[in-house]
Amino acid sequence: MFKTAWVTDSTAYLDEELKSHPDLYTIPLTILLDDEEYTDGVDLTPSQLFARLKTLKNPPKTSQPAVGAFQTLYEQLEKDYDRIVTVLLSGKLSGTVSSSEQAAKLVNIPVTTFDSHILTYPMSALLKKGMELEAAGESIDSVIEKLEQIKKTGETYVLIGSLEQLHRGGRMTGLQFFLGSMLNVKPIIAINEGALVVKEKVRSEKKAKEKILNYFRSSFEKNNIKEVYILYGLHEEHAEGWRRELETQFPELKIICCPLGAVIGVHAGENTLGISWFNGMS
Repeated sequence: MFKTAWVTDSTAYLDEELKSHPDLYTIPLTILLDDEEYTDGVDLTPSQLFARLKTLKNPPKTSQPAVGAFQTLYEQLEKDYDRIVTVLLSGKLSGTVSSSEQAAKLVNIPVTTFDSHILTYPMSALLKKGMELEAAGESIDSVIEKLEQIKKTGETYVLIGSLEQLHRGGRMTGLQFFLGSMLNVKPIIAINEGALVVKEKVRSEKKAKEKILNYFRSSFEKNNIKEVYILYGLHEEHAEGWRRELETQFPELKIICCPLGAVIGVHAGENTLGISWFNGMS
């Protein structure tokens, strides 16, 4: 039997099942606030971050883990494991995937780096599925092939809390920011093949939420969707409002609300609210 170590990054949302998993390891991203460096998930909570954002002199920044950080972790894991599977946030939103791939060339243990094309809890759902498939006896090649298929079925729609933060962080073009902020347009942001794109522009937040729920309803009618993830910046009550709506319309659906975390919050803002699901997750 091969022993597998699973690795993810700090933008993943770890529920109790993942926190207590003996073979899961997390590598943190870094947040830079006015020349002060913080380790995501270790010494900066989302609420502390959003409080700090209001007083910053310079735009906040985030950075991927260094190649050396991955290399150090992988070398430690070599002692107890036969292989490593690393599930990371989208390579189009961060260089974290690239850091892992470079580190994999420097160590003796086989490392498979999987670009989830997503972040937070949807990424954690892929991680859980991979662990479940491997525990059921699937080969790692088969596990990765199935995860690749599932991730292509993902849909994610987000109402960004702060277009300005997203723009300053380099995740949104100047034109899109201008359209959203100057014309009182609420863009619905989708994650398409791991990148942020404007799905649709709507005149109000209420209409935008209605549109997003219609996207979900349409997918639900076509696919056997078992669970959906509601993602929020700081204000859980906003997510709970969506949860109640979904519970009423889809009583058999498993609904998971989870915070986006500090790194995503830097770019998206505290009022961000999103919904995500996989049409092909069984």
